[in-house]
Amino acid sequence: DVFIHMRDLPKPVVAVVQGRALAGGCGLATACDMVLAHEDAVFGYPEVQRGFVPAMVMAMLTRAVGEKVAFDLVATGRMLPASEALAIGLISRVMPSANFEAEVASILERLACAGSTTLALIKKQLYELDGRSFPEAVKLGSEVNAIARSTPSFKEAVARFLSKE
Repeated sequence: DVFIHMRDLPKPVVAVVQGRALAGGCGLATACDMVLAHEDAVFGYPEVQRGFVPAMVMAMLTRAVGEKVAFDLVATGRMLPASEALAIGLISRVMPSANFEAEVASILERLACAGSTTLALIKKQLYELDGRSFPEAVKLGSEVNAIARSTPSFKEAVARFLSKE
């Protein structure tokens, strides 16, 4: 239920990872909309070493990295440095330790200042795209665009833009 509720929340769910995100911790990070990682962070699904299957996170993991990579990660239990996790699409960003906290704060502030309706529509569309044909996905985009253009936040943003001329 936690994973489903995370997807259904209208606001972005962000994982900030310093250190190791393994097994369930990696699963929670994978379930998030965005994963911000310290350059020294490590990710992995070592459950196979205990005879366990990370079954519930497989739906999210395969969507994030594809079937072949997902199988490799869960069947071998290997650990990934943040740079490799970024390269395969498991996480969103890697930030250097020198300004990690400031970078994270800046990103979180940007998300907090973004229109909540806009972020909710982005998130809803993103997760509804899975399994749709290209024409269906474009149609969904058209529908979301029409809804977005009718929101107060869109109208305010256009007014702000036009006043800068």
